[in-house]
This record gives sequence, structure tokens and C-alpha cells, in this order.
Amino acid sequence: MAGAGIAALVAAGVTLQSANASETPEAPALKTLSALAAGKLASTLDRDLGADAAGTYYDAKAKSLVVNVLDEAAAQTVEQAGAKARIVENSLAELKGARTTLKQDATIPGTSWVTDPTTNKVVVTADRTVSAAEWKKLTAVVEELGGTAELQRTKGEFKPFIAGGDAITGDGGRCSLGFNVVKGGEPFFLTAGHCTEGISTWSDSSGNVIGENEASSFPGDDYGLVKYTAEVDHPSEVNLYDGSTQAISGAAEATVGMEVTRSGSTTQVHSGTVTGLDATVNYGNGDIVNGLIQTDVCAEPGDSGGSLFSGSNAVGLTSGGSGDCTSGGETFFQPVTEALSATGTEIG
Repeated sequence: MAGAGIAALVAAGVTLQSANASETPEAPALKTLSALAAGKLASTLDRDLGADAAGTYYDAKAKSLVVNVLDEAAAQTVEQAGAKARIVENSLAELKGARTTLKQDATIPGTSWVTDPTTNKVVVTADRTVSAAEWKKLTAVVEELGGTAELQRTKGEFKPFIAGGDAITGDGGRCSLGFNVVKGGEPFFLTAGHCTEGISTWSDSSGNVIGENEASSFPGDDYGLVKYTAEVDHPSEVNLYDGSTQAISGAAEATVGMEVTRSGSTTQVHSGTVTGLDATVNYGNGDIVNGLIQTDVCAEPGDSGGSLFSGSNAVGLTSGGSGDCTSGGETFFQPVTEALSATGTEIG
């Protein structure tokens, strides 16, 4: 089982002017936010703006939230909340429509698509296995979508990274343990669903049996839940492979622009940035996974199921991607919050 930069920020500043310049109200202050706080503010503004919301992302350098909107009235609401407004052309409904068209007309193995708030488009990526005929078909579909989508190619091959923080093995395969969790007072751990799809009994790197599958979801999603059957330590930590660990005390939703770190048993620890949300990846053989986190963090076979985290917050479980940690590439992750909710577990 071996297996943007931030776009130029265009402030849509709205200034209420009167005949008397001295009566012009001062622009609201831009809030300095952590990625987690930005994610919470984004959720609030999404609800408040409704159909006028067109996506959000976190500017890690400025430590601020950027909110895409469709008009100046919505921009004023955003700025009053302490975020930066950016007027764009495409609504979320239009981008969703583009994704629906792609699903209907361009379901091709070796492709992915993700809504990119920094470009306000759906970015379609084809890997090296996509043939010339398939590329021509993709190009035609994307061109028909006009300004809502763009097409690009990656030199790598999209595949699940099966084979994983700490290594877990079974039935000749190897994956990585994601996060230790609890359910009903009992210890479990989360890993990738494409791992638990093929392996049911798990051992540690020394060959000692430590757990049995409790739940598995793949394709569609990519998470698996394993119940500990051995008396072993199961701290809520991630191995940093330098003699230390990162304590994990909670889970957080990913935000585009969030700085994240991944730990896996093949390539150990690497960091990067969240570049997209709600990504769809077609690994081939009917294995299509939706709702993934897209990042520029590298990974390789064996890192599957491993931990994606931001500080002390669990964020994702390594699913798959293209490239490697020499040439780079993109990697996709199952959101941890969805896995926790679906399995009735919590970090602990």
C-alpha cells in the first residue's frame, strides 16, 4: 500500500464620503488574526453575507483574512468586521456550477479540481497519466466554462500514498497513524480510509499487533478508525522525528493560506500552506475522493494516514497527491473534523 503564493491583494475599500471631508468616517481597523481565528471569522461572514460571499483565504504574511465579495455593500460589511474585502467576478454559485459541469463532462482518472479563492476560479489539474485525447477533452470543457475555470498540468501522478506520524503495518502494507482519539472512554486512532480499506489488523513498527478496524470510508471520503486492542501508550501527540513531539489538544477547519505541518513515517516532517479546500481527486479505478484539503506540502508512499496539523490543532489525514519530497508536488488531506464527526470520536 505504498502510498499560491498569495495572490495580489486588491482591497475593495469603500469610503463613505460627504461634502465635508472632516465628516468622513475613518476606515475600520484591519484585525490581526491567527489562522484559526481567521477561519472562525470567515465562517461568521459566510453566514452574514449569504450569496454575496465568494470565498475567503488567510494572508499569513499580513495575518489577516481576505474575503471575496460581489459588490461594494458586501465589501463594507467585511471591512466593518475587520477583514479585507476583495471584489471579484465569480460567485460561489457560479464556481459550484463549474464543478458540477466538470463532474458530469470531465471525470477522468488522473485529474483534480479545487475552488481557489485567490484566483476566484476552479483550478483543474491533470497529471502525467492523462492522455492527449483526454487533455483535449479537458481543454474543451474548461474553455466552455469561460472565466470560472483554468486548466494546468502536473508532472507527477495522483495516487494514494499508501504504505505512514508513526508507522503502522498490516498484511504486507504500511501506512501512518494520524491522530489518537477517544470514543466512549476507549482509545482509538485515525488513519487513511484507503489504508483501512485493504488492511484490517494493525501492528506497530516492531510487529506487535496494536489494533483492529472499527470503521472505514473510501472512496468518497478517506478516513479509517482503528480500535486499540493492546495495552500501549496512546498520547495525543505527533512525532516530530527529532526526539520531540507536538501535543495535539483539538481539531480545526483548514483555511486557505493556513501554515501547516505534516508528519509521516516515510518522509517524516514537512511544512507548507493550504492552497485549496473541497478538492476532488480522481485516483483512477473508480477511486474518487471529494472534500479534500489541498496543500503544497510534499509527501510520498508510506505517509498515508499521517498527521496534518497547525500548532496544537489536528487538521487533516494524508490521502494522496503527486510528486515527492525531492521535486515537490501537491498533497491532499482528509479533513479531520469530518472524520471525527462521522466516527463519533474526539481528540484525546
